Amino acid sequence: MSMNEQFFRRSDSTEGVSGPPRELVGYGEFPPRVRWANGAKVAIQIVVNYEEGSEKTFAMGDGVNDGMYELPFAIEGIRDLAVESMYEYGSRAGIWRLFRVFDSANIPVTIFGSAVALERNPEVAAKIVRRGDEVVGHGYRWSNHFEMTRDEEREAIRRAIDSIEGSTGVRPLGWYCREMSPNTRELVVEEGGFFYDSDSYNEDLPYWTSILGRSHLVVPYTLVVNDVRYIAGTGFGSPEDFFATAKATIDRLRNDGDDLGRMMSIGLHPRITGNPARADALARFIAYAQQFDDVVFMRRIDLARTFADQVPRPA
Repeated sequence: MSMNEQFFRRSDSTEGVSGPPRELVGYGEFPPRVRWANGAKVAIQIVVNYEEGSEKTFAMGDGVNDGMYELPFAIEGIRDLAVESMYEYGSRAGIWRLFRVFDSANIPVTIFGSAVALERNPEVAAKIVRRGDEVVGHGYRWSNHFEMTRDEEREAIRRAIDSIEGSTGVRPLGWYCREMSPNTRELVVEEGGFFYDSDSYNEDLPYWTSILGRSHLVVPYTLVVNDVRYIAGTGFGSPEDFFATAKATIDRLRNDGDDLGRMMSIGLHPRITGNPARADALARFIAYAQQFDDVVFMRRIDLARTFADQVPRPA
């Protein structure tokens, strides 16, 4: 196909392209009317991405340092102890500060847990179990799934399930990996034990899709109210930016021009929001949201089940 033909092409065909078709048309003007726990209009879903100790490092034989770092430069070809120590802050101090915030507010959260990270810090896994938080499969290690073959990805999913069940006593019912591949959703459905996945950023509500001839639930995630923006070039300059973005999000969802219920996702990382000033902004937002009777904090699995009860699986 010539460049001119590509420019004027309008149809969205998956012929010759792996992965699911794009889903550009959603609920449209009339989404389903959903109410959450206690009849709430807005369900806030806090995700803690627990990855520390499973990221790419020379120490684990990867021959590369992971790139999500507080400063905008990277060392190549040798081990970077500064990057490693930033991740260690998350597992040593940050995760426990976040737990204190959640315990003080008495709210449940969902952990996007990389299996190896939980293996390497059993006290964190035990705390998650005691709190009753949900663990979603976040990969065996915190690795890009698009870099894997289909068979390698299938094996990584299997290992993650087995490992997380060993660490927490419960297999994950949700899945969200680091940078999905075109095969990810098919492999999640093929595995057969997942209730939903969150490898999507395209909605304010869960939705049903069809994969391998089966109805499958997607519970979207967010990169907007997400603390990666503290260290990304297009992001938050201070904790006040996080607080303002989260506050504006819940204010709009509570008064979005209709009487429909929606969800709000918040994405956190212990090595980022686990720092004191950022944790303070999170705690202040939680307190702000808890003053409203039409807002509730839920685990992602409970939100998924509540939605499925009100918007049943298509035949």
